[in-house]
Amino acid sequence: MDDLTEKLHEQLDWHWQAAARPRLEGLSDEEYRWEPAPGAWTVRHRDEPAPSTVTIRAGAGEWLVDYALPEPDPAPVTSIAWRLAHVVVGVLGARVHSHFGGRPMTYDDWEHAGTAEESLRQLDEAYAAWSAGVRSLTPQTLAAPVGPAEGHFAAEPMLTLVLHINREVIHHLSEVALLRDLWAHGLR
Repeated sequence: MDDLTEKLHEQLDWHWQAAARPRLEGLSDEEYRWEPAPGAWTVRHRDEPAPSTVTIRAGAGEWLVDYALPEPDPAPVTSIAWRLAHVVVGVLGARVHSHFGGRPMTYDDWEHAGTAEESLRQLDEAYAAWSAGVRSLTPQTLAAPVGPAEGHFAAEPMLTLVLHINREVIHHLSEVALLRDLWAHGLR
């Protein structure tokens, strides 16, 4: 099982090192906040109006993340800023808190990044904390149920949650890479 812990770490770390993080180099503030479709969700300054698809704006600082409950169907297209905030808070940060002793993190109490540089710093910190947590897992903790912090995953072993989070990070950072491709080719 110790080898399994290393394999779980390597699964995400390979993608992080070889594809995801290098694709984020050079991200500008304009590209970071670019709204790729009308009504897109993003991270907006608290003084900036949001589209009608937004019923909730969350954050503890000057920048707020757009969302709605229930989510509209179809869900709005989201910006790079929104996707990075989601990975930092909803995918990695909340799980680092729940399972590895990190600070509490919710969309409401987080100071979302208003710049690409700050967002990438937050992303790097969240990834490092998740990575360290995964590397600390033992055969016993990988097999243990994740518990009530994970809702429908509560009875599942930690192994299942780690695989899910790895998929989520790979999925969302691949979406960011596609948005960067669209931006680079002038489709804005």
